[in-house]
Amino acid sequence: MVRIGYTMMTEQAGPRELVSHVVGAENAGFDFSVISDHSFPWLDAQGHAPYAWSVLGAAAQATSRIPLMTYVTCPTFRYHPAVVAQKAATMQVLSGGRFRLGLGSGENLNEHIVGAGWPAAPVRLQMLEEAVDIIRRMLTGQNVSHHGAHFDVENGRLWDLPDQPPPLGIAVSGPRSCELAGRLGDLVIATEPKPDLLEAFDAHGGAGKPRIGQLPVCYDTDRDAAVARAHDQFRWALGGWRVNAEIPGPAGFDQAARYVRPEDVAGAIACGDGVDAFVDAVRPYAEAGFTEVALVQIGGDHQQPFLEWAEAKLLPALRDL
Repeated sequence: MVRIGYTMMTEQAGPRELVSHVVGAENAGFDFSVISDHSFPWLDAQGHAPYAWSVLGAAAQATSRIPLMTYVTCPTFRYHPAVVAQKAATMQVLSGGRFRLGLGSGENLNEHIVGAGWPAAPVRLQMLEEAVDIIRRMLTGQNVSHHGAHFDVENGRLWDLPDQPPPLGIAVSGPRSCELAGRLGDLVIATEPKPDLLEAFDAHGGAGKPRIGQLPVCYDTDRDAAVARAHDQFRWALGGWRVNAEIPGPAGFDQAARYVRPEDVAGAIACGDGVDAFVDAVRPYAEAGFTEVALVQIGGDHQQPFLEWAEAKLLPALRDL
């Protein structure tokens, strides 16, 4: 059975609202939760970008059962990997062992703010590999000194360690990231239900490890309203991750998605209140071999109706998938 998760999408809601949403997700019976880690929304229409780690700390105290996870944090530009290690250890303590650290090579949209430039994808993956090594070593509690190609750590140590370090997930989009995830990750993260990604992950050591996908949906009793909202706030998603990682700001995403029509969005994202359509949207992830799927309900002001509907109708249907 595929575990069904809930996404705290920082691009579309403020910090207090996000905590309220994840409390609602826990009460509705979602199996886990994830949170995006952004400094910008994808589009101005989304309108938010609070600091994910503060939200996570509050969420850890406001909930008692639901697992929490970054989806994903880039540990190479805005954050130094030693700082990410400290944040992850603290979150694992605060949550009582419910935290997983999802990592990725980042998007220009978020990482450009520190003015470090945006290197080519192979360099970003080299940086990620070095960062994962630093994070893992620091989570053991040892003193770490490191002088590598991209990062330096001078006598780093974590003083507040959880009983068990948080599992590390690595986001993938192609062969090189799959190799890295299989070799270094405890789980794999992807946003498309492509079997070849999981096959490459397995081939490099990922067999038997959890694999987590993510899927945008737009619940509304008025399907036309759902399609309009999905087009307004999520048309950028149809560009694909190889493009989306490179664009530096919301204006660029607006321009890149200028020819995306509402009917294009409706064909790619389950909209309305038909349970079967939502189940059919999740099905390719299950068939590809994903063990968990985190749903993104589009629209920061439309979470509570979605959570109530999910508890009553959607989650029971997905349990049978």
